[in-house]
Amino acid sequence: MAIELHNITKVYRSRRAGKKTVLNDVNAVFERGHSYGILGINGAGKSTLLRIICGAERPTFGDVRKDVSISWRLGFVSSFNSSLTGMENLRFVCRIYDADIKEISDFVEDFAEIGNAIHEPLRTYSSGMKSRLAFGLSMAIRFQVYVIDESLAAGDYRFQEKCRAEFERRREESDILMTSHMPNAIRNFCDRGGVVHKGQLKLFDSVEEATDYYEEVTA
Repeated sequence: MAIELHNITKVYRSRRAGKKTVLNDVNAVFERGHSYGILGINGAGKSTLLRIICGAERPTFGDVRKDVSISWRLGFVSSFNSSLTGMENLRFVCRIYDADIKEISDFVEDFAEIGNAIHEPLRTYSSGMKSRLAFGLSMAIRFQVYVIDESLAAGDYRFQEKCRAEFERRREESDILMTSHMPNAIRNFCDRGGVVHKGQLKLFDSVEEATDYYEEVTA
């Protein structure tokens, strides 16, 4: 067993739109040793599903059971504190994950290539610098499952290639859970697939089966 979803329902409420059920009684098992690509149109609930699996958001009903370490969404920068320096944010994350601060900071400083800016407040960073820091930190801490929401891209083309090469090394010992609205995006990383459609998640034993179903329901 790796990750199990039990009766996951997520309902959002707003004054203008009222209740909106994004996920409705979802049950699924993501088995260890396989990488899953989840397809769905924009707004289908893919990102919501990942946030619930990562623990960044609670379901309205149901629960997630897991016996593996799961990353935050790769390249995700919104959880950083903009008043703290890059290094202070890094140390905070290390404490949460009980990681060696010196080892992690050495890796990130080398990988992110932002120089002395790592000692400056995050509010002074460009979006590219934030992405470099976030991706470097994601790669520095080893997880059994890495989570990607839509894209692995960060920074310019040369840095993107560096990210992909490092990520390939991580794949030798870790699984992937990623989302996209484009089938081609998941073929390079995943051996199993799934589709989020009308509040439901349906998993398949291959990416091709998932792609066929996705094209059928979105035609």
